[in-house]
Amino acid sequence: MSAARPGLRRLRSAGGGAGSQLRGTPAVPRQSRRRKSVAIAYEAGQGEGAEPRWEPPRWREQLQRIRQMRSGRDAPVDEMGVHRCYDTSAPPEVRRYQVLLALMLSSQTKDQVTSAAMLRLRRRGLTVDSVLQMDEESLGHIIYPVGFWRNKVKYIKQTTAILKQKYGGDIPSTVEELVQLPGVGPKMAHLAMHIAWDSVAGIAVDTHVHRISNRLQWVKKETKSPEQTRVALEEWLPRDLWKEINWLLVGFGQQTCLPVSPRCSQCLNQDICPAAKRP
Repeated sequence: MSAARPGLRRLRSAGGGAGSQLRGTPAVPRQSRRRKSVAIAYEAGQGEGAEPRWEPPRWREQLQRIRQMRSGRDAPVDEMGVHRCYDTSAPPEVRRYQVLLALMLSSQTKDQVTSAAMLRLRRRGLTVDSVLQMDEESLGHIIYPVGFWRNKVKYIKQTTAILKQKYGGDIPSTVEELVQLPGVGPKMAHLAMHIAWDSVAGIAVDTHVHRISNRLQWVKKETKSPEQTRVALEEWLPRDLWKEINWLLVGFGQQTCLPVSPRCSQCLNQDICPAAKRP
C-alpha cells in the first residue's frame, strides 16, 4: 500500500524585462521577448487547490496497539512463514528461488502445511535444476497436501522452466516481471520483493490484511479484493510502514482478528475498532 498526482503550477520566468535599446543594435523580435511559462511539479499534498490526503481516524493508535499485541512474535507466520522456509546457507539465487516457491505453495494454505512441504522439497535439494528434473507426479507427492496442489505442480514446473531460460535460474527483480510468471499474483510478487530482494515496491495484501483493513476502516470505502485493498492502503499509509504492515496484520489475523468469531474481548483495539463486538 498511491499518492495523488502532483499538481502543476505555471510560473512566469523572471527574465526578459524590456530595457532601452542600444543605438544601432537590431531590434529583438517581439516573440522572443515574451515571457515563457515553466511547469513546476509539486509533491503530493502541495500546490494550489490540492486536497488534504485522507487517512483513517486514530489509525496510529490502532497500529501501535497491534504492535503491542504482536510483540510476542509467536503467531504461525512468525515461526513458519515464508521467511523461515528457505535455506539460509544456499547461494543467493537459490535462496531467492526457494522464497518464490514457498510463496507459490503458501496460497490458500496454512503456514504449517507450507513449511512442511518446503522442508520435504529441501531434503531433495531444492534448486531450479532439481525441480526441472523432477516429474510432475513426484513433485505432487512431495508438496501434497498444500491447497490446490495439482495446479501448483503445473505452475511450479512452468515457472521454473521460465526462470531457467529467461533469468539464468534466478527470479525477476521487479513486481511487473514476477506477476507474469504462472501462479504468481500481486501479493506473492510484493512479498518476493520484500524477502528475496529486500526491496519495497508495494504492500503485500493477503486475506488477513484485506479483512482487517476493512474492519478497521483503513480503506476510504469498502474493498472487495486484496488488490483493491492494496491500492487503497498505498494511497495514504506512509511508505516506511509498507513492509511492516503485512507481518503485523497477518499474525494479528491468525491470533486475534480471526475470519470467523474474532476475539474482540482480547483485542486492545476493542474500544476504538469500528467492527468490534463490545459487551
